[in-house]
Amino acid sequence: MSHSAARHTLAALGATLLTLTSAAVAAPVAAAATTPERVILVPTADPSTSQTITWRSDDSGSPVLEIAPAASPDQVTTVDGAKTDEVGGTFHAVTANGLTPDTDYRYRVGDGAVLSPWRTFTTASAGADPFTFLYFGDVQNGISTGGAAMARAALAAEPDAELAVHAGDLVNDADSESEWTEWFEAFGAEATGTMNHVTTAGNHEYALLSLSDYWRPQFPTPGNGASSWGRHLPDTSYHTDYQGVRFIVLNSNYRQAAPLGSRIWMDIQRDWLEDVLADNPHPWTVVTFHHPVFSNSPDRDNGVLRDAWLDTFEEYDVDLVLQGHDHSYGRGNVAANGTDDPRVQTGPVYTVAVTGTKMYDIAEDNWTDNGAEVRVQLSDTPTYQAVEVDGDFLRYTARTADGTVVDSFTIDKGDGKVVTDTF
Repeated sequence: MSHSAARHTLAALGATLLTLTSAAVAAPVAAAATTPERVILVPTADPSTSQTITWRSDDSGSPVLEIAPAASPDQVTTVDGAKTDEVGGTFHAVTANGLTPDTDYRYRVGDGAVLSPWRTFTTASAGADPFTFLYFGDVQNGISTGGAAMARAALAAEPDAELAVHAGDLVNDADSESEWTEWFEAFGAEATGTMNHVTTAGNHEYALLSLSDYWRPQFPTPGNGASSWGRHLPDTSYHTDYQGVRFIVLNSNYRQAAPLGSRIWMDIQRDWLEDVLADNPHPWTVVTFHHPVFSNSPDRDNGVLRDAWLDTFEEYDVDLVLQGHDHSYGRGNVAANGTDDPRVQTGPVYTVAVTGTKMYDIAEDNWTDNGAEVRVQLSDTPTYQAVEVDGDFLRYTARTADGTVVDSFTIDKGDGKVVTDTF
């Protein structure tokens, strides 16, 4: 049984109702191996009662999911899958609905004759039970070396992590078969197949003005994102609720997706974001997208994003804004949220991180010139981040591959919201 199966005590289980959802597009390429590969868990809007799974194989049979409560492995339900895309092989997707919260399920996928190994995932709790998630910046370069080492270090240090958030630029070349193979190998079949992965598209997930052919079939959204005006918003914006946290994914690639209407494109996402924040029933909010509202790099500025979204983050007091793109580490806040205690702030926390080997110079100018302050800023420092959510507390720790802590802070909502540096 996988590490995810050990996270929860098994409850009494009843019958499970499962249904199928999927989406379809087309882009034929050569076939993959028969054995199911690139099996990955993708979150639905409510991971406590449903789970989406995607994978790739050849096109020799009809895709199926076999699933059973781990406590009753003989109660197998078979669900027909759907072929979604042809990119280096045939991609498939299936969504199991009607699952029981806080419950271990074992499953396998394939064509009925050739199936993947049995793996186990755990549905989210219905309430705000404690959990840990991982946050990765750009993997992009040196995937099989630096990125893989960092991913494995994170998974070894946090074996009970239930979710991974990826802030874009998972690969360098949007449509590179070899790089996507390296990315899946870096995280490993156990991690991709047993924990949900919240992904946001970076600029390197675009080839010229087109979203990667691999994106939709690998990472289908729950279908609750921003409107379809312009390009790609239904495929790249969404939200998912996990044990007291609303995770919101935005697409910051206005240069690639809407070069002739960037402000309109950003405003549509802002209006959607406001609705999602106003309707959030949970105590915590995490927003992720690729390009930072405050750039860590000299001569970079994403003013269109800042003008469109920053006031909304501040107005709704978003807890974490997780970003990538600048190939360095940074953490800060809007200066107006500072207090007399230099270790304490209020308001949203903005972070920038990198996981791979490509590094850029750093400067504070874009932060300070736009009313923000830098609390931690590091060059030449790839990291992974572990975020523990436990009741009124959120504890964030950034580490290098060897386990060195380079930043940490705690958000305490017990008596008003206070963010305290702990590093």
